[in-house]
Amino acid sequence: MTFTDTLHRAWTRQDSLLMVGLDPDTRRFPAELAGRPDAVFEFCRRIVDATAAYACGFKPQIAYFAALRAEDQLLDLCRYIHEKHPGLPIVLDAKRGDIGSTAEQYAREAFERYEADAVTVNPYMGRDSVQPYIDYGDRGVIILCRTSNRGGADLQDMRLANGTPLYLHVADQVARVWDTTGQCALVVGATFPEEIAQVRRRVGDMPLLIPGIGAQGGDVQATVQAGRTAAGTGMMINSSRAILYASQGEDWEQAAAQAASATRDAIRQALQPRAET
Repeated sequence: MTFTDTLHRAWTRQDSLLMVGLDPDTRRFPAELAGRPDAVFEFCRRIVDATAAYACGFKPQIAYFAALRAEDQLLDLCRYIHEKHPGLPIVLDAKRGDIGSTAEQYAREAFERYEADAVTVNPYMGRDSVQPYIDYGDRGVIILCRTSNRGGADLQDMRLANGTPLYLHVADQVARVWDTTGQCALVVGATFPEEIAQVRRRVGDMPLLIPGIGAQGGDVQATVQAGRTAAGTGMMINSSRAILYASQGEDWEQAAAQAASATRDAIRQALQPRAET
């Protein structure tokens, strides 16, 4: 089954557009995990179990694991998700971007070592740097377009000679040229809802990975209205820290579940037509 097939089924089965980000920061772990050699895996595993009922997938951020020398725990976590929560796609947030021969190795890392369903990549070096991921055929390739950080405007808002902003040129290239397998998606930040709407108009029903709600302050209502497809899907709306660290007390698992449930419900509510006034 392809990434987009898995994602569409997850949207329907879970009735959720919430992607739970997994960014383990040991400084914010609950006291009960202190000193455990498997603390990273155990924290993420229990977050996954607590939030799986409310999510359409999980997005581990590889830098958080690598900085802790916890790549093996990430590997165990990916296997655990596939085994215990089949049908919930794993998006490996790596934002890789390098020449083709190196990209081939990064693709192997994402899709063969970690068995991710999709990976985030940087398009700055052009199509040949993205092609090795696309060549896997059934895996998702989620390409940075308009990112949620303010500094993204330094390059992404630059205008081409025809007046098109660079981020919309990226959206056009991916949708019209690069997406030969139907497995591409784009990253567009919730902090820029108008840009989300512009990208949606350019790319049709292509999935969008939308970070920036929760700790980064993106507005759920504006995000959903800008990014939804006619079918009321089309988005993986990511929340990480607001769910992971909803509590550092003994109730941390329950708090994460409650935060995930509340976020999913807020997204559902935003999908409903507004009452006439």
